Amino acid sequence: MSDQAQTGGPLRAVKFSRLSKRALLLGLTATQLATIGIGGLPLVIALYTGTGAHYAIVLLAGAAAAALVPVGGRQAITWVPIAGSWAWRTVTGQRDFRARTTGRVARPRPAGTLALPGDAAALRQYTDPITGAVLVHDPHAATLTALLPVTHPAFMLLDPGEQQRRVTAWGRVLATVSRSGHIAALQVTERTLPGSGASLADWWQAHGTHDESFASRTYADLIGRAGPAGEQHATTIALSLDLNAAARTIRAAGGGLRGGATVLRQEVETLTIALRAADLTPGEPYDAGRLAVHLRTSYDPAIGPALERHPTLGRELAAAGPIAVTETWGQLRADGARHCVLWIAQWPQSPTYPGFLAPLLLSSGVERTISLTYRPVRTDAAMRELRRRRTGHLSDATQRARMGQTSDATDQAELADVLQQEADLAAGHSLLTTTGLITISAQDAERLEHDVAAVEQAAIQAGVETRRLWGQQAQAFARTVLPS
Repeated sequence: MSDQAQTGGPLRAVKFSRLSKRALLLGLTATQLATIGIGGLPLVIALYTGTGAHYAIVLLAGAAAAALVPVGGRQAITWVPIAGSWAWRTVTGQRDFRARTTGRVARPRPAGTLALPGDAAALRQYTDPITGAVLVHDPHAATLTALLPVTHPAFMLLDPGEQQRRVTAWGRVLATVSRSGHIAALQVTERTLPGSGASLADWWQAHGTHDESFASRTYADLIGRAGPAGEQHATTIALSLDLNAAARTIRAAGGGLRGGATVLRQEVETLTIALRAADLTPGEPYDAGRLAVHLRTSYDPAIGPALERHPTLGRELAAAGPIAVTETWGQLRADGARHCVLWIAQWPQSPTYPGFLAPLLLSSGVERTISLTYRPVRTDAAMRELRRRRTGHLSDATQRARMGQTSDATDQAELADVLQQEADLAAGHSLLTTTGLITISAQDAERLEHDVAAVEQAAIQAGVETRRLWGQQAQAFARTVLPS
């Protein structure tokens, strides 16, 4: 998607680009072509030697089936790396995590590390000496991330003109993030957590009328009964600095993580100004206590009400991670919760209005986390990729014409998307890739499957296609907790 946005006027429909297949020839990807080529090699040898032709034909048929036959929404050959990674993690015991303990006493973590399992075990923490914010350093991806909470009014309750104005303002926020050239990713996360009723009770205590009237007593009783049964929504924005792309600026700021923190602090200030201009209210970046609560409730949402009632508990980053994590083919179990991650594989293909995700965001009774990760693409790299895709579509069309075939509507729609994105880049707009993940959480496996089905139904109503990330639950879940 690009950062282009319409300004003013009534609410306008928008259209998303199709998911690129990265085809090389006749709609086939490099992996498919390589698989068919390897499968056809024994047949070529058999034709020259005059022996083993029957076995070679069987191998070619098997390779063609693996490359062309879809299994679970994707070609069979694409499951090979997933199954291989799953088998390797199973053999090496990486699918099970237990907290570091010696007997009954927990062993302390190395200084500066986060007590997280799997891929997130490499993450480090760094405290900004100026603001006191805790930044997350990923040494493998060379990123430094700050998280800040955001509050906002209910978008669906605004009139169409105001909705269009806010959509335009959000487009400016993404443009601001894209144009610096230092940002690796911006992740927007909206979480639904069980509520303790503490915040509602505090509001009633501060703003309610306590005159012992019938209305006052009824309202207080309603708050006391409904509060613990309610749910709360929390929105956070994570901004990740690309330490390699910003290397020159970081050296000018003193170098190392201290210089990176200085550059990231400037980027956060710029983002904060842009968010306020979009009528969003950002809070201060997370300190150690708030980040610890964020991590703890991500892995075990049921602990959220207890931490809300007791603000002094659960604020230690060294103990914020889960005690035990077990990954299965389609789920992830962390302490007392089970999680399932769905990938938004396709956005609406027909023109749709902003707010189309309302069936997902406003569904009640389901603990879920929706994360949208925007990654700016450098203009030169984006132009090269778009030219490659355009050339691929045109060469495919020429090849089909020689074979007496015609291009279908899907190919024409993908080419139109490429041409539109090239026009947006030529007009000075930025290109961003967007990844959407939905994490559903529940207390037991049966309830989890029920909630997953409900979310999949809500996704259909929203016009998006979701796929369960079989064999990749741990990696996908880690990316919904913190961007990487």
